[in-house]
Amino acid sequence: MPGGSLAIDVSKVHGPDQVSQSDSVAVEEPLEIQLCAPSAEDSAAKSISITMRTPGNDEELALGFLFTEGIITSLEQVSSAMHCGPEAPDTGYRNVIRIELNPGAHVDLTRLERHFYTTSSCGVCGKSSLDALRVSGQQPMTSNTTTFDREVIVQLPDKLRVKQEVFATTGGLHAAAAFTPDGDISLVREDVGRHNAVDKIVGALLKANQLPAQEMGLLVSGRASFELMQKALVAGFPLLAAVGAPSSLAVSLAREFDMTLVGFLRRGNFNIYSREERLA
Repeated sequence: MPGGSLAIDVSKVHGPDQVSQSDSVAVEEPLEIQLCAPSAEDSAAKSISITMRTPGNDEELALGFLFTEGIITSLEQVSSAMHCGPEAPDTGYRNVIRIELNPGAHVDLTRLERHFYTTSSCGVCGKSSLDALRVSGQQPMTSNTTTFDREVIVQLPDKLRVKQEVFATTGGLHAAAAFTPDGDISLVREDVGRHNAVDKIVGALLKANQLPAQEMGLLVSGRASFELMQKALVAGFPLLAAVGAPSSLAVSLAREFDMTLVGFLRRGNFNIYSREERLA
């Protein structure tokens, strides 16, 4: 059974009948991300995020989070990433991961004191959210000439479903995937949090020295929110395709930064919200 699932006993009701049997549920555990900066005054571990995640690929999740939030800009800034602290007594998972930075690595620790755009209910207005990306130096992808065949795009959800091992047993996880213009899904990650799944993808590409992802697309199994568009932008993906609906702010971000946004990608159909010329 995949490591992200847990077998439990349940009572299943089918009409008038009820039977007891084993079933699988997706594992959800907290992960605390700690950061140690190289300067003496910042050498103590700082807790910068706690997220509910599906255990597995925790290093990728932490690195992807730091990268997409602009705390680090390259893998060269990182000395090590390792779990620390005791195992959780009931599950055995280690739920703290510490990122040590190299001497000379410059990070803006004041960003950690400001609010991250981590949920759609954060209360940050659209103008402020887009202004934050402008200030951070993100540039429009106007010059990116990567194109994707429409017939390739419509096949992606089925290809992704085949690779979702934990979803197949639990039905309870989001997925994100990086894919090439010819439709090859090169990387898949699953998690109870859709932003975590994307961060795992970005972290894996960062470790493989494949960022910015200028010749890849990003596929998500749910809706396209502002935060997912933001992560795709920072990672350099010119196209985000979502099985579900986009939000208004996701559309605004895609149009301002010349990204291609596809939504409602299912059963051979989809909507294009920006830069349709990338879809040949």
